[in-house]
Amino acid sequence: MRLKGKTIAVLAEDLYQDQELWYPYLRFKEEGADVFVVAPDKSKTYSSKYGYPVKPDKSVSEIDVKKLDCIVIPGGYAPDLMRRHPQMVKLVKDIYDNGKVIGAICHAGWMLISAGMVKGKKLTSFFAIKDDLVSAGADYVDQEVVVDGNLVTSRMPADLPAFCRKIIELLEDK
Repeated sequence: MRLKGKTIAVLAEDLYQDQELWYPYLRFKEEGADVFVVAPDKSKTYSSKYGYPVKPDKSVSEIDVKKLDCIVIPGGYAPDLMRRHPQMVKLVKDIYDNGKVIGAICHAGWMLISAGMVKGKKLTSFFAIKDDLVSAGADYVDQEVVVDGNLVTSRMPADLPAFCRKIIELLEDK
């Protein structure tokens, strides 16, 4: 129960990568965290790349950044859809500005770019968005998990164990 007393939001939108949403969601619950799914509209059901549904617990408009310890942004193509909602981008920016932990995996770097937080940061992602991150000023490295300050980034589902371990370590220290 290493995360007892911690609150974590996992972001969702259509076309999320199944494992990148559900693995952290369940792993952090297993460690005792209060974990919930946040999306633009909690009355909608969102579908993964493979059609698996997720019903959000909260809409982004209901979130109080001060009550969160961490957000996780799964990949797939969901981050491209998430960043079309100004409130979703603002949530990520506010979490960052408040020094809270942000976990971003796969294509989630798109949300970090839209929130204006990658310049000068050492990050990784799925290789297909490497150019996007570099063009936005990131120092891209190809590693299973990279930590720069309060940002934890990983490349793909195979990196999920290392990704979750690093997030747990950072949250234990806060």
